[in-house]
Amino acid sequence: MVRMETPICDFGWKAVDFALSGVDGKTYSLRDVAGPNGLLVMFICNHCPYVKAVIERIVRDVAELKALGIGSVAIMSNDPSEYPEDSFDNMRALAEKLNFPMPYVLDASQDIAKAYGAVCTPDFFGFNRNLELQYRGRLDESRKEAAPPDVRRDLFEAMKLVANTQHGPAEQIPSMGCSIKWLS
Repeated sequence: MVRMETPICDFGWKAVDFALSGVDGKTYSLRDVAGPNGLLVMFICNHCPYVKAVIERIVRDVAELKALGIGSVAIMSNDPSEYPEDSFDNMRALAEKLNFPMPYVLDASQDIAKAYGAVCTPDFFGFNRNLELQYRGRLDESRKEAAPPDVRRDLFEAMKLVANTQHGPAEQIPSMGCSIKWLS
């Protein structure tokens, strides 16, 4: 496992469209997942300890952001042949177990992870209603273990700001996680 940090937010960078298969049998594009006030694109997986530490917080925040008009999608781009816990069947099982309030889709070719410049899991991209990047930071101060429940919810507060103003915060702390597991 290689620990990575996300780069600084490239404000205004436009979201790249996709057509990816969800664990629910549907195919999703940007138009399908964007909300009227913005979009949160997350690169996650099942096996990463950083994701495992915060997955329930991600589910909570996505559900609350939906009420603010922010759509969300979770993309799994790891090579499941090397990490069987990230298989499509296991993705489906996790989404069902935690009742994901967002589509969980597979980027089997890894083309979308490369197009976004995703480097780790979790890696969060927060866009405004014009699909311009406004946030590229952490969920909260959790690492491989969940931070205390009363910590500042960085991602939620940033995306709430985007929903209300269409602009993200000037100060952002990078997300940290396991490197994307690229196809060999």
